[in-house]
Amino acid sequence: MMRGHHAGALEYRPEVDGLRALAVIGVIITHFNSHLLPGGFLGVDMFFVISGYVITGSLYKSSSVSLGDFLLDFYKRRVKRLIPALVLCVLVTSVLLTLFNPNPGTSLKTGVAALFGVSNLYLFFQATDYFGASAQLNAFTHTWSLGVEEQFYLIFPLLLWLAGIGGREAPRRLNAIILLSVLALISLWIFISLHASNPPAAYYLTPARFWELSAGALLFLALRPRQAQQRRLSNALSEALSIIALAGIAITFLVPVEASVYSTPAIVLFTMLLIASLQPKTVSFAVFAHPVTVHIGLLSYSLYLWHWAVISLSRWTIGIEWWTFPFQLALIVLLAEVSYRYVENPLRRAEWSPSRLRTMGFGVSSLVGAALVVVMLGSVLNERLYAGTHPELAAVGNRSLMDPYVMQDTHSGWGGEPCLIESNADIGKDISLEACTLGRFDTAQRRVLVIGNSHAAAFVQAFDPLVREEGYAVTITAAWAAPAVPEIPHVGLREKAIDYYWEEVVPTLVDQLQEDDWVFLITDLNRLTPRSPSSAAQDRLQQLEAGLTRLSETLASRGIKFAVLHGKPFAREAMCEPIMAASQWFAPFGGPCTYFSKEDTLKRLTPLNDLLRGLEMRNGIKVVDLLEVFCPDEVCTYFGANGEMLYRDDMGHASVEAARLAAPAIRDLFLAADQADVVARRGQTHGPGAVPTTASLPAVPDRPGR
Repeated sequence: MMRGHHAGALEYRPEVDGLRALAVIGVIITHFNSHLLPGGFLGVDMFFVISGYVITGSLYKSSSVSLGDFLLDFYKRRVKRLIPALVLCVLVTSVLLTLFNPNPGTSLKTGVAALFGVSNLYLFFQATDYFGASAQLNAFTHTWSLGVEEQFYLIFPLLLWLAGIGGREAPRRLNAIILLSVLALISLWIFISLHASNPPAAYYLTPARFWELSAGALLFLALRPRQAQQRRLSNALSEALSIIALAGIAITFLVPVEASVYSTPAIVLFTMLLIASLQPKTVSFAVFAHPVTVHIGLLSYSLYLWHWAVISLSRWTIGIEWWTFPFQLALIVLLAEVSYRYVENPLRRAEWSPSRLRTMGFGVSSLVGAALVVVMLGSVLNERLYAGTHPELAAVGNRSLMDPYVMQDTHSGWGGEPCLIESNADIGKDISLEACTLGRFDTAQRRVLVIGNSHAAAFVQAFDPLVREEGYAVTITAAWAAPAVPEIPHVGLREKAIDYYWEEVVPTLVDQLQEDDWVFLITDLNRLTPRSPSSAAQDRLQQLEAGLTRLSETLASRGIKFAVLHGKPFAREAMCEPIMAASQWFAPFGGPCTYFSKEDTLKRLTPLNDLLRGLEMRNGIKVVDLLEVFCPDEVCTYFGANGEMLYRDDMGHASVEAARLAAPAIRDLFLAADQADVVARRGQTHGPGAVPTTASLPAVPDRPGR
C-alpha cells in the first residue's frame, strides 16, 4: 500500500501513483460489495508489485557508503512515511469501536499488532478466514497487508546490499536479479503449495507473498537499462500492451476468490505489464497520469487505512446498503484527505530530528504510546465507553465455551477447559471421565459420549433433562477446529492436536462405553455445504459419508449407538454477533446482520440432508435435527421463538439459552431410540407373533428429500 521515497536521481513516474488509484478503488468496491467485484481484493496484490517496484527504485541509487547508513536511511523514511497515519487511524477507530462493541478484544489486539507490523501473524494464529464473518467484523483485518510489507522491508534492503545494490559506483544489477528470482520462485512455490494445504498461511504469511513484492523489484531492475538510456516502446506497441494489461486486470477483478491461486499470479503479471508499457503520449498514460487519478493514488495509503475502518464500524451501526454507500464513501474520502493533508504528507516531509536514530526512536515511541492507549480502551475504559445495551445471555463469546458448568440442584458438573483439546499444547492431555461427565458414569442407566469440535462444547447445558430426569451420564469432550470426521483433511496450527484427539482421546473414551451406550457427534456440518457448489465441496461430503460409515460400523460392532447433529442455520455467514442482533439505538435500521430464509437454508442443506438420511436408513445412525429450535420462523435469525438469543458469538456457537431450548428434543430422541430397541428385543424374545409398539421420534421439520 505504500509509496516509496523517490531518490533524486530517479525520474518520478506519476502514472505509477495513478496505478495505485486503480488498485485501491478495486479493494474498496469489493469490501463494500464482493458480489459486484469478486476479485477486487487483488488490488492488494497490485500494491505489492507497485511497492516492490518503487522501493527498489529508492534503494537503487542510494548514496550511502556503508550498510549501516543504507539501512538507517531506508528505515527512517519508512518510519516517517507509515507510522503517523497508521497511529491516527488505529487510535480513532479503536475509540469509536469501543462505543459500539462491548467486546472489542479481537479487533483491538489486531490493532496493536498492526502498530508493530505483525497483524498478519496475529490473524493467522487466530485462524481468521479473511473472507469470513469474523474478519469482516474486525476493524483492523485489512492491516494484514501492511504487516506483510513491513516484514518484507526488514530483509529486502539487506538482500539488495548483499547482491551489490546501493552505495556502489556500479550497482551489480545481475546479481540482484538472480538472487531475487531464486527467492521469488521459492516463494511462489510456497504460495501454491499452501493454497491447497493451508489457505490462511498462503494468504497471511510473508514467505508466501515475498514473490509478489519481488516481482515489482525484478521489474525495476529489468527496466533500468531502458530507463537510463531513455529508450521507449513505440506508442502503438505501448498502447496495445497497456490495453492488454488493463483488460487482464479487469477480467481478473471479476474472478471469484475460489480461483485466487490462478488470479493472484495473473494480477501480478498484468500489473507488471502495465507498469512496463505505460509511457507518455499514449491514452493509457494520460489516464493514469491525470491529476485526479494521481491524487487518488497519493491518497491510496490513507484511503486503504480508513475505508475498512468506516466499513467495519458501519457494520456495527447503520449497516451497508445502497443508500448508505454515498455517505460512507464520502466519509472515507474526507478522512483520507484530512489524514493525507494534515498528518501523512506534512510529517513525512518534516525533519523530526537531525539524528536518524532519534527519528526512528520518535516513531517507535509513538507506536508504544498508541498501543498502551488501545490496551487501556480494551480493559479499563471499555465498559465505561460502551454506549449500547447488552443482550441477555448467560455466556458471551467463544472463550466461554471453556467455562466449567455445574448442573443446578446436583453435585454433577463439567470441568470445561480440562475436557477440551484446544491446541498442540494439549497433546497428551488426559481427559478425565469424572471431570468431564454430567451424572454418574459408573452407575448410569445409559452413557452418552459427546464428541466433535467447539460446537460440541456449546451444548453442555442441553443434557440436563437427560441426566437429571432419566439417569443418563453424558461425557463431553471436543477438539477445537476438528473436522466432523478424520477423513476430512485438516491442516493448520492445530493439525497435530486434532490427530491426537481422533487417534487417542476418542478411542480411549469409546473403550469406556458399554453395549447400548451412545456416541453423539456435534459439529458444524453446515460448513460442508457452501453457497457455491464445487468439486471440493462434493469431495468433503464424500469424505464425511465415508467417515460416518466407518465410525458407525465400528461402534455398531460393539453394540454402541451413534447419533449425529444435523446442520444448523448458517449463522456464521450472517455477518452478525449477539450485540449486533440485539436492538441498539446506534443501529436504527436493524443492524447489519444478513440472515437467510428457512427455504434457502433447507435448499442449501439438501446435499447434507440426503447424505445423513441415507446413512440413517442404511446404517441406523440417528440424526438429531434441531432446525425448528434454531429457525422457528420463515427467516433464520439470531432469535428463538420467544425472543431467546440463540448464539453466543459470530461463529455460530449455540448459546446456553439455545442449548436449553434444544434439551427436550435431544432427550426425546435418545429416549425414543432406546425404548424402540427395548421393544424390538421384546418382539424378538416373544417370537414372530408378538406385536411391538413403536416409540415415536420427536417431530423434525420437513427437509428436502424426506
